[in-house]
Amino acid sequence: MFSLGSWLPALPGLAWGWALLDALLQGLVGACAVSVLCSLLKVYLYIQCANNPDRQAEKEAMAARRPLLEPLQVLVLTAVLALVGSRVAALVVLEFSLRAASTILGKGAHSSQLYVLCQYSLGCGVSCALTFLLEGAPHRTCNLALAAGLAGLLALHARRLARHVCALYELHSRQRYCGVCMLLLAAGHGIPRLLRRALAVAFAVADLAAVELINRDFLSTGEAVRFWTPLSICYTLLVVYMQEESRQSTGRGAAFRTVLLRMGGLFILLLTVGRWTDILHVLVSLLGELWCLLHSGVLLESCCRQVRGGHPRATRG
Repeated sequence: MFSLGSWLPALPGLAWGWALLDALLQGLVGACAVSVLCSLLKVYLYIQCANNPDRQAEKEAMAARRPLLEPLQVLVLTAVLALVGSRVAALVVLEFSLRAASTILGKGAHSSQLYVLCQYSLGCGVSCALTFLLEGAPHRTCNLALAAGLAGLLALHARRLARHVCALYELHSRQRYCGVCMLLLAAGHGIPRLLRRALAVAFAVADLAAVELINRDFLSTGEAVRFWTPLSICYTLLVVYMQEESRQSTGRGAAFRTVLLRMGGLFILLLTVGRWTDILHVLVSLLGELWCLLHSGVLLESCCRQVRGGHPRATRG
């Protein structure tokens, strides 16, 4: 194993270039993780719609081909995650983890909307975890390149699976000769459980990394207390308010209002205890959140209708 820049002279411009390359690779891994999540969720929701005659319009919307949208989603999200600093990314991860725990405990069950709403937070979580795990590594760029390659392969295969299901699942499930579609017919209802476990592990690692990344900037316990106390109060109030808001309204409008409220609260908080770069990163994060919601509008609407109508059972055969 070798470091790509180990044989180059130690010039400031080269160091900045390697840092930019590392940030882009890190963002690419996070964007690929979001792409895998969306593809698997699309597979699950399409199967649910295919088994329900009342949801044919949703099925057709999900099956519509948008060949340029998926690569554009990965490129935009890679750029956004590369621009967002580790400090703001850590705050986004911690806020979503608290909100997800409150939602699950409050409803007594897992809400399928969380799969769509966690997209940007998942990307930030992967970025935080990589920053923490590879900090000081002698071959950081090579490790990130390998991680990006593996993540890209997973995202590509997940996207191919989603395209295959949207195009041929109904035909293959009737004729019973495609192994992939037969497997989904028998066990497709277990996709949410798989996603839930994978996201739980991802956010557990990301939360630990986020706390460590934030605490490393404090020189004393007093500084840490002055930061964490208003942050905890702000997040608690936000979670309580959003829980009440989610009971009164659902859908895309409520999701966009929630994003604006969360980022607005984080913006005001960092005006008092943050840095000017944190404020810039919050604005970038707002763009990332809105982009993810716009890209997955069809999936979000389908999840909201599924929640309003109850969780349908997957039919077999």
